[in-house]
Amino acid sequence: MFLGKVIGTLVPAIVYEGLEGVPMLWVQPLNKQGQDDGPPFVCADGTRMAGPGEMIYWEASREAALTLDPFFVPVDHAVVGIVDGMQLDEEGA
Repeated sequence: MFLGKVIGTLVPAIVYEGLEGVPMLWVQPLNKQGQDDGPPFVCADGTRMAGPGEMIYWEASREAALTLDPFFVPVDHAVVGIVDGMQLDEEGA
């Protein structure tokens, strides 16, 4: 699983079968310290609860397709949960 921050939402013009009602979010990936770690991407919200400004954890590839119901819909990234809090040790790892 990976960390990310929701920076926006998207409304698709065409919705693939099986993705009806699944929110699409614009996500900025984060490293372990909570800093930006790569370009933003679209992520299907499997929790259906995440929103802009929230820190989330997500899966990619096959694992992302398995998180949604029905599973194996064509997604590259999917939100698995919302992060309530994060505590780093003294080294920040």
